[in-house]
Amino acid sequence: QVQLVESGGGLVQPGGSLRLSCAAAGFRAPPYSIGWFRQVPGQEREAIACIKESDGSTNYASSVKGRFTISRDNAKKMVYLQMNNLKPEDTAVYYCAANSDYWGQGTQVTVSS
Repeated sequence: QVQLVESGGGLVQPGGSLRLSCAAAGFRAPPYSIGWFRQVPGQEREAIACIKESDGSTNYASSVKGRFTISRDNAKKMVYLQMNNLKPEDTAVYYCAANSDYWGQGTQVTVSS
């Protein structure tokens, strides 16, 4: 059974950092891409970062480029999202997704003083 589990969310002050983790299990083969998304209630889900299995290439939304970094540890079947210089507008539920088909349950990130 395919499962994605996010962790690492929480409350942080503006300018602070958090690292989100996504644990992947149950895949017969490594997913060709894993992405991080976020959603604010009442708004559309936003794709913010993804990493490809084939070559490790990454892509970022303009809203997070230069502040967030996606990385992976294939041996541990983990994908991470390092978030620096957080802003109040980064407050959302963050999800990881594999191949855009499998989704985790989400983890809340709140940026507030």
